[in-house]
Amino acid sequence: MKVRIKRQDDRRSAPYWQVFHFRGEGRITVAAILEKLNERDRLEDIKGKQCRKIRWECGCMQKMCGGCAMVINGHPALACGVFINTDDTEILRLEPLTKFPVVEDLIVDRSVIWERQKEALMYLGIRKHPDPKEHDHQYSAAKCLKCGLCLEVCPNYLGAKDDFYGAEFANNAYLLHSSSLNRKRALEKQYEEHFAKQCSKSLACRDICPAHLQTLSSISYMNRR
Repeated sequence: MKVRIKRQDDRRSAPYWQVFHFRGEGRITVAAILEKLNERDRLEDIKGKQCRKIRWECGCMQKMCGGCAMVINGHPALACGVFINTDDTEILRLEPLTKFPVVEDLIVDRSVIWERQKEALMYLGIRKHPDPKEHDHQYSAAKCLKCGLCLEVCPNYLGAKDDFYGAEFANNAYLLHSSSLNRKRALEKQYEEHFAKQCSKSLACRDICPAHLQTLSSISYMNRR
């Protein structure tokens, strides 16, 4: 199998492609393939050129941290959650997410997700005792990994300079609104400005979420306010 990786040496350098041979080991995750490539004493591409180790990000390897989000064969996903049958696959193509600045190789800077929460003053305020009917939904919403996959596939999200903040923002707006006693109006205003007015309801965010969040339920709740 050939593993084709889009690489970049640092934030300012131009991207380039490198291809590596990988012997079949049956059905394993993309994350395991990257680990095994980096475990080689001498990492060489298919032309025999020695290469530096592949930079990528991971934390838990159990689809719980979101760190290994990347584009795998054209589809955004978590590397630890995508299995490849190496005996039957000819080419595996790996790229960094496209809507975030590249730090190095497959690592991107997703700090914009947190910065937008701060800029929009998305905080709880005085906590109220939540409605028991919302407990299950709140538990689901709190599992957001901040991985950025929902933003990667969203046709309305254009990047860091865009004032549309995407499904992750809408989900967090629900989580705060449903638990806040004194900031509901402020949260509704930010939700309207940075999500509701620009969402085209493509539903791509619903299908891509590795945590299987009830994104549409969060949006529906906020739209009724």
